Amino acid sequence: MKSELNKLNSVARRDFMMRTAQAALGVTVMPALNLGAAGTTGPGTPGFGKAKSVIFLWMGGGMTHIDTWDPKDGPTKGPTDPIKAESGSGNLDRLGGTMVKMAKVANKFSIIRSMSSKTGVHDQGTYVMKTGYEPRGTIVHPSIGAWASHFLGRIKGVTLPDSVVVNSGNAYPGAGFFPTTTSPIPISNPETGLQNIRPTTSDDQFKKRMSLTDEFDASFRKKFQSDDVKSYSEFYDETMKLMKSEDLKAFDLSQEPANVREKFGRNNFGQGALLARRLVQHGVRFVEVQAGGWDMHNTIDQALGNTAANMDNVFATLIEDLVSNGLFESTMIVMGSEFGRTPDINENDGRDHYPLAYSTVFAGGGVKGGFVYGSTDKEGRRVADKQVTPQDFQSTIGHAMGLPVDEVVMSPSNRPFTVGDKGVPVTDIFA
Repeated sequence: MKSELNKLNSVARRDFMMRTAQAALGVTVMPALNLGAAGTTGPGTPGFGKAKSVIFLWMGGGMTHIDTWDPKDGPTKGPTDPIKAESGSGNLDRLGGTMVKMAKVANKFSIIRSMSSKTGVHDQGTYVMKTGYEPRGTIVHPSIGAWASHFLGRIKGVTLPDSVVVNSGNAYPGAGFFPTTTSPIPISNPETGLQNIRPTTSDDQFKKRMSLTDEFDASFRKKFQSDDVKSYSEFYDETMKLMKSEDLKAFDLSQEPANVREKFGRNNFGQGALLARRLVQHGVRFVEVQAGGWDMHNTIDQALGNTAANMDNVFATLIEDLVSNGLFESTMIVMGSEFGRTPDINENDGRDHYPLAYSTVFAGGGVKGGFVYGSTDKEGRRVADKQVTPQDFQSTIGHAMGLPVDEVVMSPSNRPFTVGDKGVPVTDIFA
């Protein structure tokens, strides 16, 4: 049986545990919890480390840089005129015309305007921006939340998982080649949160099932003392703690005042960002909130009026909310997308895929305010100064979290990997 279990890939092993738990314990959803570090920090040099938590706002579809964070004049200017950014003494002078609320908090964030990637395809672009690696054969590379679990381990006294992904789709790198216990918990809808974590049986029945399960498994655990079996056992232990934890209320948005929920916006992105704040408030280390709508091949003016305006409101509200809750200095917000969009408007009044130049944004967690790193040319076609790759982007996040981004980790297939595939952290954006 041991050999058969070892033949399973990570998804199959996780599915095996889920189905066994459901059948034996009557629990309809048992998340793959982050049980502990897969290894210990070695000789690598830890990074900046001021970001105790990270909220990653993912703009799926390819966010248009010229209409948001890198506005231009002349022939490539979008449907709105650039507006002045109130950045104080920083070098952030202006933003795209739809960034009205972000312009008012421009002294709270930094923009990297010199991102450049090699791929203009959605899936591959998403993958490299979330892992720092180009897709390679059968290897799945870890997301930054899994890297943090590997190096930093569980946060003491916190029963919630290390990482969560909100509004999640099916294609997410997750734990990669690390144990499935470092995978994020997926939340498909922030309004419903973590559903079905409570037993479907009475307390007495549940205790009896747990006792029988433990008795049934005892000889198997003793005979097969592999990492997979250990993870299987710890899975139950940690799930039991979570099921009894008062911290589960972190997933309940109904506990937030109505005016706060309205301020974020009654949509999945807005409520997802609010959920992210609640989760980091309860000790979750990494939360990704996904939002789509940026694949603007047609009528970009109308699309910006909806998608960009919502992003502007949610991002600015999240900054203000973290500040008011005393979490801004310890929580870094990161905004990214798989690539930018063409400087030239196409025949359908939209912009197409464009990986050669785009922008990312950082706020909180020790990040400078009102600061711009790098630049593109006057039409936004090419990086003009200080090019930053997806590998550098991932390494910058890891550096902010205090991860040893240059430390080599060997995968189960005995291949060497680092956070961000040897990318160089953009340390200039940190105060």
